[in-house]
Amino acid sequence: QVQLVESGGGLVQAGGSLRLSCAASGRTFSSLAMGWFRQVPGKEREFVGTISRSGSTTSYANSVKGRFTISRDNAKNTLYLQMNNLKPEDTAVYYCAGGSYTTTRPNDIRYWGQGTQVTVSS
Repeated sequence: QVQLVESGGGLVQAGGSLRLSCAASGRTFSSLAMGWFRQVPGKEREFVGTISRSGSTTSYANSVKGRFTISRDNAKNTLYLQMNNLKPEDTAVYYCAGGSYTTTRPNDIRYWGQGTQVTVSS
C-alpha cells in the first residue's frame, strides 16, 4: 500500500505562486509514475500533469502548460507542483496521484492523496 500526503495549499492572489508537495511512503517511490489532478465541487476530477518514474518526462493539461511545473525528488520520496501566475480558475482541491504508469484518466489512478485546497483570489 502507498500513502500520499499533500501539503502547501492555501490562499493566494491572482498572479501569485504556490508550491505543493506530496510525501510518499509505503512503497519505493521511484517505482511509481506520479501526477497531479484537481477538482472543483460539482465537477469531475481533472488532469493537471504527470511525471515519469525517473522524472525525465512530464506532461501537462493545456490549461496549465507554461505556468505549472511538476518535479520529483526520488531520494526524498517527494513529488512537487510549482504553480506560477495563478488564476482564479485554478481554484480547486489538488490531489497527488500515483500508479504503475502515467495517465490522464482519474479512473486509472491506483493511489490518491487526501487533497489540499488551493484558492486564488481575483
